[in-house]
Amino acid sequence: MTRNNNEMPERAILLLEDEPLILMDLEFAAEDKGCRPYCATGVDAALRHLEEADIEVAILDVTLKGKENCVPVAQELDRRGIPYLLHSGDLNRADETVRNLGAKHLPKPADSDVVIETALGILDEKAEEAA
Repeated sequence: MTRNNNEMPERAILLLEDEPLILMDLEFAAEDKGCRPYCATGVDAALRHLEEADIEVAILDVTLKGKENCVPVAQELDRRGIPYLLHSGDLNRADETVRNLGAKHLPKPADSDVVIETALGILDEKAEEAA
């Protein structure tokens, strides 16, 4: 993607999703919206991205492969003051900890463009509150 100098700088967005096709759709949609996606399929990779990149917003799948869930990543995002969106079809089956995260939830299935736009809207709302 080519960008001209008048465009806003890329926003760094963390995508935590264990389903490859969904992750790819989100990645492409993020790039189309001028974001730099940092993709992870598990907690360890997501936490590494948080250490290595200046993540501004995140989209988290709740239930990951094995017995993993997004809670450790969500807690680290909260600690850093980074807004995030829960994108999952499993929230009704999730445990109390996940339900109490306090993040906006966008159920699956959802159009990837809508998911990215919703996450960027959360980021914009946070920026307005801080101003």
